[in-house]
Amino acid sequence: MSSVILVNSLSGLLILTSLLVIEVKQPRWSAIMYGVQSLVLVGILAALAYATDAKELYLWVASAFVTKVVLVPWILYTAFTKVGNPEKPRNLMGTTLSFFLAAVALTVSFVVVNQIQLKAAEPFKPALAVSMAHFFFGELCILTQRNLFKQIIGFCLMENGSHLTLALLAYNAPEIVEIGIATDAVFGVVIMVALGYQIYKRLGTLDTADLSTLKG
Repeated sequence: MSSVILVNSLSGLLILTSLLVIEVKQPRWSAIMYGVQSLVLVGILAALAYATDAKELYLWVASAFVTKVVLVPWILYTAFTKVGNPEKPRNLMGTTLSFFLAAVALTVSFVVVNQIQLKAAEPFKPALAVSMAHFFFGELCILTQRNLFKQIIGFCLMENGSHLTLALLAYNAPEIVEIGIATDAVFGVVIMVALGYQIYKRLGTLDTADLSTLKG
């Protein structure tokens, strides 16, 4: 299997892992599935580095492994374990409707990407479409999940999508830029988890429907 085919094939696994991240009932399993998805993303970046002979990407691979496969899932899993799953807030729509909306988002992304004329990204159009679809997957998670911490997972999905988009379109970016991109998720997640944990300590809930006291 060529490295180009490997990049596009592994991108398909990102779709599966995203749906698992959104739909698994326990937030701790969402954190684990996010770690699995990030590992797939690291594999895509490594295959892309080989396919394009972009040595700068190998540093991105290493930093993404440390931050997205190890650190962020560990932070999320630890936070989810501390709060448990007190009120079990679920998503606002059924699994079937979520899958349907995800399929629509993926179809729209493929249509949009097919209109783009970029010579460098031409072999990776399927992967590019999947990366763009992850912005919708993240928004879908944020808008449909009532658990505050699972909404943070939605941000992480969008962030993985932006990683893949940037890697596909700018795989020769300087190493310092790539390291900065790979580490921004850690700071974002730490801040959001800290805020979510303080909300839980004060109000005793992670259900966004019960956070009306924050209004005004």
